[in-house]
Amino acid sequence: MSVTTTRTRTVAVVLAVGALSLGLTACGSSGDSSSSSAKAASSAPAATSASPAMSSPSAAAMDAPFGAACSAVPKDGSGSFSGMAQDPVATAASNNPLLSTLVTAVKAAGLVDTLNSAKGVTVFAPTNDAFAKLPKETLDKVLADKAMLTKILTYHVTPDSLAPAALAGTHKTLEGGDVMVTGSGQDFTVNSNAKVLCGNVHTANATVYIVDTVLMPPTS
Repeated sequence: MSVTTTRTRTVAVVLAVGALSLGLTACGSSGDSSSSSAKAASSAPAATSASPAMSSPSAAAMDAPFGAACSAVPKDGSGSFSGMAQDPVATAASNNPLLSTLVTAVKAAGLVDTLNSAKGVTVFAPTNDAFAKLPKETLDKVLADKAMLTKILTYHVTPDSLAPAALAGTHKTLEGGDVMVTGSGQDFTVNSNAKVLCGNVHTANATVYIVDTVLMPPTS
């Protein structure tokens, strides 16, 4: 065999070996890449589908007025819940048609300024029907006696603002006596006989609970 032929075959073998080596390297690199990707995918945290959060009542809803008689309160204007919230309590009551007799009594006792200037009080406000339960001669007598009227009206006011959650219990009044509230949730009774008809009504300086009976202070 000639020298030229031998050299030609040698070069061909070297080229073939080199090509095979490059092919194996490429295959190995591709396999490593796929393996790395698989490992990365398996080590990645699994996606979790979060269940929707349970909706909870908003603070505004929890602080809203409650009770069957609330539907009788005007829907808009100065006598509505939003309107009353802008005015101090005596002024707010004067704009509510449910409380016109109470307003007459407050004016007769000269307590408008006292109530309007009070800070953070709670008022148990008897409706017109609550005053109508009193015999006419009794009501006329009370309205004509400023000292007695003042005593009765201030017995409807506590010096603390009572949210529904704090309403049940015994509370000192501006008159000096105690009122006792029983119940929970949206069902409350004052002094065992006055039902809260519409509660947690806000004015600029008071929390109001509209009741169906006039509260009478204990006699000494």
